[in-house]
Amino acid sequence: MRHSSRPIVPRAEAALLLVMGAGFLLVLQWWSFALYRVGLLVVIVATLLNIAVGNLPRDAGPRRAMIQSAVILAVVAAIFVIGILLVPVLASLGQGGDEP
Repeated sequence: MRHSSRPIVPRAEAALLLVMGAGFLLVLQWWSFALYRVGLLVVIVATLLNIAVGNLPRDAGPRRAMIQSAVILAVVAAIFVIGILLVPVLASLGQGGDEP
C-alpha cells in the first residue's frame, strides 16, 4: 500500500496523544521552570491541533487532512478573536451604565 493513500488521521491522532503525554510529563516535573514552560506550550499546541484532527474524516488522505485542518484551525482562531473582541462589550453590559 502506498503511503499517500493510507489514512493519516488515525496516525496523526496517535502522534498528538504521544506529544500531549510528553508535554504533561514536562509540566509535572519540578526541577526546571524552562521545561515546565515548554511542556505547557506543547500541551496547548497539541490540544489545538487535536481539535482540528479530531474533527477530520477518518479516511482523509494527507492533502485533504491538511486543507481541512487549516480550515478548522482558522474557524477556531476566528472564534477566539471574536470572543476577545466581545469582552469589553459584554463587560459594559454588566456595568449597567445606561439605566433609565
